[in-house]
Amino acid sequence: MTSTGVRTSLRLLTAVALVTTSGLSPAFAQLSAPSVPPVSQPAPAPAPGTPQGQPAQPTPIQGPASVADLADDLLGAVVNISTSQHVTGTEGQGPVPMPELPEGSPFQDFFDEFFKNREGQNQGPRDVQSLGSGFVIDAQEGIVVTNNHVIADADAIEVIFADGGKLKAELVGRDTKTDLAVLKVDAKARKLTSVQFGNSDEMRIGDWVMAVGNPFGLGGTVTVGIISARNRDINSGPYDDFIQTDAAINRGNSGGPLFNMRGEVIGINTAIISPSGGSIGIGFSIPAKMASGVVSQIREFGETRRGWLGVRIQPVTDDIAESLNMDRAHGALVAGVIKGGPVDNGSIQPGDVVLKFDGKDVREMRDLPRVVADSPVGKAVDVVIVRKGVEQTVQVTLGRLEDSEEAEVAEGTDAPEAAEPDVVENATTLGMTIGELTDEQRETFSFAKEVSGVLISEVAEGSAAAEKGIEPGEVITEIAQESVASPKDVLDRVQALKEQGRKNALLMLASKTGELRFVTLRIE
Repeated sequence: MTSTGVRTSLRLLTAVALVTTSGLSPAFAQLSAPSVPPVSQPAPAPAPGTPQGQPAQPTPIQGPASVADLADDLLGAVVNISTSQHVTGTEGQGPVPMPELPEGSPFQDFFDEFFKNREGQNQGPRDVQSLGSGFVIDAQEGIVVTNNHVIADADAIEVIFADGGKLKAELVGRDTKTDLAVLKVDAKARKLTSVQFGNSDEMRIGDWVMAVGNPFGLGGTVTVGIISARNRDINSGPYDDFIQTDAAINRGNSGGPLFNMRGEVIGINTAIISPSGGSIGIGFSIPAKMASGVVSQIREFGETRRGWLGVRIQPVTDDIAESLNMDRAHGALVAGVIKGGPVDNGSIQPGDVVLKFDGKDVREMRDLPRVVADSPVGKAVDVVIVRKGVEQTVQVTLGRLEDSEEAEVAEGTDAPEAAEPDVVENATTLGMTIGELTDEQRETFSFAKEVSGVLISEVAEGSAAAEKGIEPGEVITEIAQESVASPKDVLDRVQALKEQGRKNALLMLASKTGELRFVTLRIE
């Protein structure tokens, strides 16, 4: 709930339910060489009476006087994506769901009448249709790009062009992690026009952009705005790096292009934040740099082939940075190395902090998965890390991300839940009761073979350990990047940190299955 009491939600720009589209799709001009609208006026001559030697007042910076020429050039390459899905009858649902419309929509009365008294009917098997957006990127091959969620679960896909022409489309491939899909139509069946990806990295906050799509099934619609922000993480996937724009995009705009003022696609419209489903000026687009790489791989292989490092990571907090003697919190902390992965040879170890990968800075944790995924499988890359306070460079050879799921499954175990074990030679420190992890406890409570350290049997309520989410049954494997094997080791390491004047202790914790994480605790 926001401070104003209005609840907002993040929505994919899902394809709108198709009720009728007759008469809603106007014809548009075919694509020609994009023209660039003027973005400013030449400085006027000094006004009469302006004293000599004084500069004339600068002309205010202006937006594009018009995007009519640009839109006329590009609309022919933007298409509507129509999908159909055969569904079985269900009690209490109409043939299509009622779409969410913004308050005051002129179509509210139409939809209210259409769906009136349809609730509670037992509908038989039927075909449900929906509409989204897309764009042609290769006129010779008939390649169309859209969002994966536009065509997900579709039994049939049809591409509808600006002049009303239609072609059946086949799915070349999809990528659920970035929500992209590549379609192919028969390029010989009609003359196609296409657009090209631009360099989204060159775009700046405040640059003018133009969105084209199929909102609410209305057909080709053009809206203009600016880039409001970059590098947005909206928690929709592992590689979130969205462009935020205030160009109006709504349901049905999914998969449509976001153009710069040179007519290049610099984003693919995917999601909005809205309390009602309509545009409130906060929309998100997949940057072209990411999309173009995914599309190229799908076209070449029918799937994605991403690089894989084989590590589990977590953020470097201020407390962790202080514990590692780092000058500031940055990089990605390696919390674990996947068995059988590319760096299981010791080149990267738990506790390392990755600062650079293949020459690219890793400013925060979420930067690392993106730069690794963008790297070719099998490439040898240099990785700059901090290990026990010393910066060094190691070389690793990347595996393939798609192989990681098998490695993750092989590494895990299905340990049953059980009561916490009794401990031997108990000790108390930092709000935890700790004891030895014996062979009997390993067998009884199904600890993975690789787990070693000191068992946590109790966590005091309100303690620093409880505040950091430490739970009984976890195992302390390291303190301040030094291994511990007994309660005495833990007490000695904590005492040593106190004598060094440290304010925090960095603990590496292991679960019963061997999954690692780092936690910093205040030394009281």
